[in-house]
Amino acid sequence: MQTANAALNSHAAPSAALLRGTPLARSAPEASALGSFRRLAKDEEVFVEGDRAAFFYKVQSGAVRTFKLLSDGRRQIDAFHLPGDIFGIEPGEEHRFSAEAVGDATVISYRRSNLNAETKDAGDIPNEMIPAVLLSLVRAQNHMLLLGRKNAVEKIASFLLDLSGRTANTDQIDLPMSRTDIADHLGLTIETVSRSLTQLERQGTIELPAHRRCIVLRNKPALERLDM
Repeated sequence: MQTANAALNSHAAPSAALLRGTPLARSAPEASALGSFRRLAKDEEVFVEGDRAAFFYKVQSGAVRTFKLLSDGRRQIDAFHLPGDIFGIEPGEEHRFSAEAVGDATVISYRRSNLNAETKDAGDIPNEMIPAVLLSLVRAQNHMLLLGRKNAVEKIASFLLDLSGRTANTDQIDLPMSRTDIADHLGLTIETVSRSLTQLERQGTIELPAHRRCIVLRNKPALERLDM
């Protein structure tokens, strides 16, 4: 995972802020010159699988999950998108996944047809597109490896390290998502997620304060060994 991310950073240096998961919009007027703001309540849909992909989106605040409902009713969460992340970019005319807000969130929607060389006042968005696509590819590859080759504790370790690298406070993670969300992202049950977190806490690798959405990383090298 570290090698892939290093390669991505070497090709996307002009948009390093995007790769860190930090907001790229410098101001609301610049962001709104080409896109429009949309406030979302918890679990509110951004788009549904099969919708026409006329827009793509950038998270301004909060978090968004993209997911697919399987034929048996199970939900597979593809990714969590944090402030600064661009999502909803599609190669075809329809969205292949659904997207909804994890909690209260704000996104900026951009019309795909406006993104061309002659668009004025586009800001940095056209330059962010290639790094965003590359980043999505790397994360998809890492997620595929995680689902297919890692045990439950290793999956949790990888997930925590990924979130840590995308937030300002790398030693404490305030989870925007529930344990059910985590389970549906990692291909686990909620009971297995809870047991794995408790195991890591007993080993002194993490700390689970009384606030269930907060996780303190006490021993990152131990997590990194599990992530290898």
